[in-house]
Amino acid sequence: MAETDDATAPRPASHGGAWERVDDEVVRFTRDLIRIDTSNRGGGDCWERPAAEYVAARLAEAGLEPAVLEAAPGRTNVVARVAGSDPSAPALLVHGHLDVVPAEPDEWRVAPFSGEVREGMVWGRGAIDMKNADAMVLALVRSWMRAGVRPTRDVVLAFTADEEDSAAYGADWLVREHADLFEGCSEAIGESGAHTFHTRSATGAPVRIYPVGAGERGTAWLRLSARGTAGHGSKVNDDNAVAALAATVARIGQHRWPVRLTPVTRAALAELGRAVGVAADPEAPGFDVERDLPELLERLGPAAELVRSTLCNSAAPTVLDAGGKINVIPATASAGIDGRVLPGTEAEFEATMDALTGTRVEWTYAHRSIPLAAPVDSPTFAAMRAALRAHDPGAHVVPVCLSGGTDAKQFAALGITGYGFSPLLLPESLDYGALFHGVDERVPIEALRFGVRVLDHFLRSVA
Repeated sequence: MAETDDATAPRPASHGGAWERVDDEVVRFTRDLIRIDTSNRGGGDCWERPAAEYVAARLAEAGLEPAVLEAAPGRTNVVARVAGSDPSAPALLVHGHLDVVPAEPDEWRVAPFSGEVREGMVWGRGAIDMKNADAMVLALVRSWMRAGVRPTRDVVLAFTADEEDSAAYGADWLVREHADLFEGCSEAIGESGAHTFHTRSATGAPVRIYPVGAGERGTAWLRLSARGTAGHGSKVNDDNAVAALAATVARIGQHRWPVRLTPVTRAALAELGRAVGVAADPEAPGFDVERDLPELLERLGPAAELVRSTLCNSAAPTVLDAGGKINVIPATASAGIDGRVLPGTEAEFEATMDALTGTRVEWTYAHRSIPLAAPVDSPTFAAMRAALRAHDPGAHVVPVCLSGGTDAKQFAALGITGYGFSPLLLPESLDYGALFHGVDERVPIEALRFGVRVLDHFLRSVA
C-alpha cells in the first residue's frame, strides 16, 4: 500500500475549477520554498532573505502590500494585512516561520532542498516544519484576493525569521520594534497542531484525532558552569571542575519530575478518552494522579503520546564543554541543559535546579521564554473544531499542550492568545512526529489541499 493510501480516511472535497489553481499553487509554493535553503544553524547563522522576498512577491502579485523587515542583514521577515469586512472585530494573526533546521544530505533518500515530488508527496526540509503551512496561507490568501473574498476579521500575516533558534531576529524583534503592525490582534494561529493522529478505539475501530495546540511549555535553556583548580592530570585534585559538573549533569539527567496536570492537559485526557471510548475524567472526585494516571494512560493506548511529554517539566542535558588536553585538569567546565516548563511551575523549576546544582555548580538562563495556555472553550477553538469536522466528519479534535515552543510565545507579549493550528490530513503510515526535524521530511499533496480548505473554512467563519 502506498503511503498516501488509507481506505478509512476522507479525501479533500472537490470544489471544481475554483480550487484547481489553489491546489496547483499550494504544491508549487511548497516546492519553491523548500528549494530556498534557509537552514538555521544558530548563533545568527541563517539567511532567510530569499524566502522572504519570494513570499513578499507572491503577496504583492495578489494586490497586498507586504512589509519586508530585516532585523539584521539577511534576517528578513514579512508582514501583511488582509482587511476584513467588520472593522470592529478583533484581528487574527496567522504566523509561520521561514527558517528550517539543517539537514545532512547523505542521510536522505532525496536531496533535502530539492522539493522533489515522489509517491504523491513533496519531499524536503521544511515540508512539515513549516514551509508547507506558509505555502497554504499564500495560496489561500491569493485565492481570496482574486475572488474578492474578505474574512470577517482582519487577518494579519507574519512570515518570520529565526524561529528555529531564539526568535531574536524574527518574532521577538517584530514584537519589540514593529508592534504597530499587529494592532488589534487578539488571537493567533501558528504551527504544530491539527494534523491527523491515527489510533484505535477500545473496540479496535480506527480513530482519527486532530490535536490542536492550546498551550506550550516554556523554554528554559540553561548554562551550567563549574570552577575548580587547574592542574596536571596525574596529580590528586579534589577541586576538579569537570568532576563536579559531570556529577551535577548526571543528577539532572536522572531527576524524575513530578506530574503537574494543567487545565489544557486535563481537557486533553477527557477528550482523548471520549475519542477512544474509555472513561477518562481527571476532574472526578477521588482521582489520584500518582495512583490513577498510569492506568489511564495505558488504557488510552497510543493516544497517550499526545500528552505524555507535557505531564511534567523536563531538563535534558545536551551540551558538555570542558578542557582541551587529556593530561590537563581545566579550571572551568560548562554544560547546556534544555529545560521545558509547564504553565504555573516556573518557581518550582528554579527551586529544583537550585537543589540539583547545589553550591558547587552555578546555573543561569541562556534563553528563556514563557509557558502559554489558551482557553479550550473559546469561540475560536470551536471554529477550529468545526472547520476540521466539516472536512473530516470523523475528526476528534483534542486540545493539547505542546512540548516545545513556537513564535506564539513572542506574540503573547502583545496580549495575543495563540493556538497551534496548521491542518493536515495524513495517512496512518506516515509518522508526523518523526518528520519534525527528521530525515526524509515530506508531506502528502492531498494533505496540503486538505489543509488549505480547512484554513479557508476556519478563517472565513471565525468571528
